[in-house]
Amino acid sequence: MTTVETRVETPAPQADPPRSVARSALRSALPIIGALVGFVAVWYLVTYLVLPAKQRFLLPPPHEVYGTTFSNPQLMGPMMEALARSFAVALVGLVIAVVFGISYAVVMSQWAWAEKVLYPYAVILQTIPILALVPLIGIWLGYSFLARVAVCVIIALFPMVANTLFGLQSASAAAHDLFTLNKATRWQRLVKLQFPAAVPSIFTGLRNAAGLSVIGAIVGDYFFQQGSPGIGGLLRVYTQRLQMEALLTSVTLTALFGVVIFTIFAVLDRAVVGRWYGRVAR
Repeated sequence: MTTVETRVETPAPQADPPRSVARSALRSALPIIGALVGFVAVWYLVTYLVLPAKQRFLLPPPHEVYGTTFSNPQLMGPMMEALARSFAVALVGLVIAVVFGISYAVVMSQWAWAEKVLYPYAVILQTIPILALVPLIGIWLGYSFLARVAVCVIIALFPMVANTLFGLQSASAAAHDLFTLNKATRWQRLVKLQFPAAVPSIFTGLRNAAGLSVIGAIVGDYFFQQGSPGIGGLLRVYTQRLQMEALLTSVTLTALFGVVIFTIFAVLDRAVVGRWYGRVAR
């Protein structure tokens, strides 16, 4: 009597279709859009119901602000150029903060003495008010692109260090014991156990660092008045000149800039981490 063996093949996990990514992006954007609509509604209420007519120039209604600014190329041109400069500063600062922060956390996760020695420096850098460091950075680095990037790195670094270190140390003791029984090297333990366990924490730090890098770019531009201005520099100029329409438009572009950066990394976080956990569950 012969026995016929049947083999059931488990289908390979498929990547999420583009529609799911688009839906995830839409779900992330809808609350932000709702918040913007509510903000505009409150703006109209304050302008027409709270402020007297003589003081309405302090907060003109949105249609006057954006109508005046968007129809003036002499205002919009410099704003968009400044926003592009700030974006470049924030992007470079974020990349440096991510690379240095992850490397810093990896070193601390491998040796207990390294964590005791190095972690206090990260805490000190986080607790020093950035406004106290900005003048020194300008003097040392010359108010250039490099100085603005340095401000971004200082502000965005700590979330990457703290979240990555937490993630690298989050693997269970049982998993570490299993790697020890299999005589895994330090490198194998780091790559195959600690880094996979740290993926959610790393993306949390990345999302926070992205928002802080935008703040760092604006702060650097606001205080460094030499060289080509970023959006923060224009905010300073418009404030001094009381150009309310241009100032409010610059503030709006700055807010949208930060929202877009945060949303991009929030969607990336959900896509990568969600796919990772789905693959582990399967």
